[in-house]
Amino acid sequence: MTAKTVSEAQTEAGSGRTTRPWRVVVTGATGFIGSAVLRELLRTEPGSSPSTHPASGPAPSPRPLHIRATSRQAAAASDPTTDPRLDWARADLADPASLRGLCDGADVLLHLASDIGRDAEHCELVNVRGTAALVDEAVRAGVGRIVHLSTAAVYGAGPHSGLDVDEIPPAPVSAASRTRLAAEQPVLAAGGTVLRPGLVLGAGDRWVVPALAELLGRVPARWDGGRGLLSVVAVEDLARLFVRLALAPYDTSGAPEASGAPEASGAPDSSGIPRGIHHASHPTPVSNGDLMDTLLAHDVFPDAPATLPDLSWADCLQRLEAAPGRVSERQFALLARDHWYRSEEVWKAAACDPGPGPLARLADSADWYRAHLRARLQTRA
Repeated sequence: MTAKTVSEAQTEAGSGRTTRPWRVVVTGATGFIGSAVLRELLRTEPGSSPSTHPASGPAPSPRPLHIRATSRQAAAASDPTTDPRLDWARADLADPASLRGLCDGADVLLHLASDIGRDAEHCELVNVRGTAALVDEAVRAGVGRIVHLSTAAVYGAGPHSGLDVDEIPPAPVSAASRTRLAAEQPVLAAGGTVLRPGLVLGAGDRWVVPALAELLGRVPARWDGGRGLLSVVAVEDLARLFVRLALAPYDTSGAPEASGAPEASGAPDSSGIPRGIHHASHPTPVSNGDLMDTLLAHDVFPDAPATLPDLSWADCLQRLEAAPGRVSERQFALLARDHWYRSEEVWKAAACDPGPGPLARLADSADWYRAHLRARLQTRA
């Protein structure tokens, strides 16, 4: 990508010329969510009209699309994608020098990379300092729109029931959540959009359903009667939302405002796309009982018990303590008790159909989950 200023992009787009591609940089493009966003970008339909495009279908691209996908390793050699709209670049948030020039000529930055491990120092290096360096690079390059992946885990221990954005102060518990909360600040200062999804399901999920499988083995019951309500989203629907926000049409001047001027949470930019912080789960919460029943119906869990008795939450915690494992009591509560956050606004603002819901989507990922969980079981045998 060659550098091009925002004013040049405005002039070119406003004149009706379509020779220059709409350039999107995607960090974390080999991760669970990032790879889903990359697939969705590659499904875009160049030149289609947003006003006539189905809200549940592939997003329209305002101009021919060019994607720069990033990975910590050189991904181009091993990636089977031969789409001419895609090129790969090495970029490591822990190495600011690798970010230089990454955003030159870009219209949009989709920042989907983060460290979700337990090493507090490395989380600080990647999530806080790395994101700040990336956003500085985007601002320097005149990127018109930044959309950043955060997490609803920044709110910390629940239960939480139907909260709006920052209705309670964030109180992150883990190093990953603390640093991902801090990483939101440079994005917001640059006038960007921050999405906080809850639990994300789909092929490639190596945390949510694997954790549920472990917990079912340690506490074989309907936890607290299965009544806990959760914010959940299918990864393919979250990917559609990211792409809708990325490819929203320019305003009448031909381009989104340049990053660099913070706006209030929820305030739209000049093309109607909301800036600030937004919850990004499916608008309808899912009960833990319905989630577990759906996974059981798809035979996702190896060696699942035929029947599950109801257990009070106190009894669940006693059983958990008596059967040590990798998933903590705090994580058990996150998966079994109320943790849901109002998410309607961003889907409406993006004119994006949230889809049939994460439970309906599990039919598409059940085969992947079955294979993944059985492989894990064999590895540990």
